[in-house]
Amino acid sequence: MDSYKMYIGGQFVDADSGDRYDTINPFNGEKIASIPYAGVIDVDKAVAAARTAFDSGPWSRMSGEERSDLILKAGAILKERMKDYARLESLDSGGTINKTGADAFLASRQLTFFGEQAKRFNSEPQPIDKLMREGRSFNYTIREPIGVCAQIIPWNFPYMMAIWKLGPALATGNTVVLKPASDTPVMALELAKVFDEVGIPPGVVNIISGPGGVIGEALTTHPDIDKVAFTGSTEVGREIMSKAAGTLKKVTLECGGKGANIVLEDADLDIAVDGSIWASFYHQGQVCESGTRLMLDAKGHDKFVKEMLEKLEAMKIGDPLDPSTQLGPVVSEGQMNSVLRYIEIGKKEGAVLACGGQQETGKGLEKGWFIQPTLFTGVTNNMRIAREEIFGPVLGVMKYNNVEEAIEMANDSIFGLSAGIWSSDIGKAKDIASRLRSGTIWINEWHILSERAPFGGYKQSGIGREFGDVGLNEYTELKALYVDDAKTRDNKPWYDMVVSRSKSDN
Repeated sequence: MDSYKMYIGGQFVDADSGDRYDTINPFNGEKIASIPYAGVIDVDKAVAAARTAFDSGPWSRMSGEERSDLILKAGAILKERMKDYARLESLDSGGTINKTGADAFLASRQLTFFGEQAKRFNSEPQPIDKLMREGRSFNYTIREPIGVCAQIIPWNFPYMMAIWKLGPALATGNTVVLKPASDTPVMALELAKVFDEVGIPPGVVNIISGPGGVIGEALTTHPDIDKVAFTGSTEVGREIMSKAAGTLKKVTLECGGKGANIVLEDADLDIAVDGSIWASFYHQGQVCESGTRLMLDAKGHDKFVKEMLEKLEAMKIGDPLDPSTQLGPVVSEGQMNSVLRYIEIGKKEGAVLACGGQQETGKGLEKGWFIQPTLFTGVTNNMRIAREEIFGPVLGVMKYNNVEEAIEMANDSIFGLSAGIWSSDIGKAKDIASRLRSGTIWINEWHILSERAPFGGYKQSGIGREFGDVGLNEYTELKALYVDDAKTRDNKPWYDMVVSRSKSDN
C-alpha cells in the first residue's frame, strides 16, 4: 500500500496531527493508500503559503510565457505517464480503464491547453472603445489574477477535475489550495509530485487531503482566500456560497444536474438507444451532466424501451481494470447505499422497475460496490427519482405526447446543467435547444466537452463557467485605468466645480 503526503509551501508534509486514513478500492474493498487526514491547522498553513507566494513570490509577476513554460512541462509529464495514471485512477475511483484512460489523455491535453493560454495573460492593456483622445488620454482595462484560490473537487473525475481547477488558475497567475474528495485523493497528490518536479515556485500549488466538511468550511471562510471554485452537489454548493458570502469571495460553482434527454419521433433508433445508454450509464451514472431523465414520444416508447432493455441486460459488469468491462462499481459503500435507497423510493412512488434495482454480487463482485443497471418506466416529473440527483446507474423514462410537453417537462427542474435532443431534423432540434434552460445541450450526442468551449449550468446547477476564455477569465479581476496627460490646468475646467482658481491660473 502506498503512503502519500500533502504538499504545502513546496514541501511534502504529514498532517499537523499526524492522523492518517486509508482509501479503498471500490472493486474489492482492499486498501489502496495511506493518506494524511488534515485539519484546520493544515488549512491555515496551506493558505499562508499560497498568500505569501502570491503577495511576495514570483508567480503572479512572471510573464505569461514563463508560467506557460512550467505548465507545459507538467503537461508533458502527464502525457508520458498516461497509462500509470489511468490505472491509479481506476483503483481509486472505480472507473473502468477505458474511461480512466480517456481521462488521462484528456487531462494531459487540457493542461497543455491551459499552458498555451497562459501566454495571453500578461496584464496587457485593452483600449476602451470610444474613450480615447489622441495625444491627451489613454483609457484601458487589464486583467489581473484574483489571488489565492481555494479549489474543492469531487470524487467522480478526481484527475480531470484537478486539472480543470489548477490549469486556469495557474495560467492566469494565481496561487491555489486544492482539496480533493476524501474518497479519491490519490491523483491530486500525484499531481503535487509533478508540479514539484517541474519547479513550480513554493506555495503556488498546495494540495491537502482529509474531511470535506472541516476543510471545506475552513477554506470558504478563511479571510486570506480570494476565490472559491467548487464542483459537487447543489446542496454543498449552497453551503459554500453562503459561507463565502461572509467575506464576499468570488465563487465559481459547478453543481448538480438532472439532464433531460429528449428523443424525437424521427430520431435514428439505433443511435438514440445506444446514445441514451451512453448518456445515462457512462461511469456508472456518476456524472453531473448525465442524461438521467429520458423523455420518449408516447408512440415510440415501447419499442425504444424494449431495445434499451436488451442492451442493458447484456452490459458487462466487472473489474474496472478489465478492458471488456462496461460497468464498474460506484465509488464507495456509502454511495452504493444511497443509490439503492433511491431505487426503493422510486418503487414506492409508483415507478415501474423494468430492470436491475439491486446490488450486483455475481462471481468475483461480492466484495465490491456494484449496482445493476437500473431502468424505471412510468416516471413522472413530480417523483423524487425525477427531481433529485441520484448519481448512480439509474435511468427514469418519461412519456410525452407532443414537443411542447417535452420542453415543459425538460425545463421543470431546479437544475439546468445539460440536456440533449435526438432527431434527424437538425433544424428542429436546434429550435428546441434554444428553448431549453440548460448550460450545455447536445444534439445526437452526449458527454462530449472541449476545453475550448465554456461549461457550466443554469439555475441551481451553478454559477460561472469553466473552460474557454470565459473559464479563464473567472480567475481574473478586471481593472479599468484612466490616464490623462493634460499639460495645463486650463484643460481641466471641471475642477472649477469644487476648486477656485487663483489669479495666477488665469
